[in-house]
Amino acid sequence: MDIKNSKRPYIIAGPCSAETETQVLKTAKLLSENGVNVFRAGIWKPRTRPGNFEGVGSKGLKWLKRVKEETGMQVTTEVANTKHVYEALKAGIDILWIGARTSANPFAVQEIADTLTGMDIPVMIKNPVNADIDLWIGAVERFQKAGITNIAAIHRGFSTYTKSKYRNEPMWQIPVELRRRMKDLPIICDPSHISGRRDLLQSVSQKAMDLNYEGLMIETHIDPDNALSDAKQQITPESLKILINHLIIRHRKSTDADIPESLETMEELRTKIDEYDNIIFEYLNKRMDVAKNIGIVKKKSNITILQTDRWNEIMENAVKKGKELGLSAKFVNKFFQAIHQESIQQQTEIYNRLSKEQ
Repeated sequence: MDIKNSKRPYIIAGPCSAETETQVLKTAKLLSENGVNVFRAGIWKPRTRPGNFEGVGSKGLKWLKRVKEETGMQVTTEVANTKHVYEALKAGIDILWIGARTSANPFAVQEIADTLTGMDIPVMIKNPVNADIDLWIGAVERFQKAGITNIAAIHRGFSTYTKSKYRNEPMWQIPVELRRRMKDLPIICDPSHISGRRDLLQSVSQKAMDLNYEGLMIETHIDPDNALSDAKQQITPESLKILINHLIIRHRKSTDADIPESLETMEELRTKIDEYDNIIFEYLNKRMDVAKNIGIVKKKSNITILQTDRWNEIMENAVKKGKELGLSAKFVNKFFQAIHQESIQQQTEIYNRLSKEQ
């Protein structure tokens, strides 16, 4: 798995589940003709409830071995316990991936990492089902400590209780933060599990490319409408080729030489960003000083810290002002909620300090 030195996007494709030997081989041969880097297929499928199709099991490993022999592609499958690992390694699987349910369980991750200690095999780690970046990073670190050096993260979205057009909310800010904290870790997007439906695959894939991801993992099936699992989010090999051909792959880094003379240079624009950031911090500091003084007044006047009516008034005015300036209500809400939480914290510390002095 040489993602860093491969042409973007690095493509991993194949069916959600290996269903029959014929289905696997036909899909693989078509994908190999489209330049897919790695063939994927699940053979052990963790389902939410029993009774659903839970994969063909170990016999699917023979089918993946044939894919390697007949197409030359590397193959990958999901492993969730030590038994899966031993069988996959014995069958010559090139890359292992850790699913979202498994990566959410540090005990399971550690068990698999211990099994792989000292082995030279690439591992891909999907984000945990819950939106916890430290849990995701922790899973990566467990494999790093086991001596695994060829690791990639897979962003497949996060489960939430809120209704959305997505099957799993992308929460792009989490993989962006992962990139900041683990800058050398390749990130692959799984638009199939984020989208849950075919019509969103193109836009999610493009977003991932625009955010500088290294690759995509897309579920691909020769007859997706009749797939035994996740039928709505799978596409045909032909559709995958169209999707890839329509992607706009932008420069990962730019120099001023890439920018038309009529536009400001990146350095000039970044300097402006730094200047405005400094101004924001200066005014945030001044605002917090005022919040502290309000805390003193509240404490000495025996008034509660939280004043709901005032807070609602601030938020209504902020959202209105933000709309006038072209800022989304979602952004304004998050920004002012963070400010309010810090103000509450500062005033709480004022209350505690003054109480001790009395």
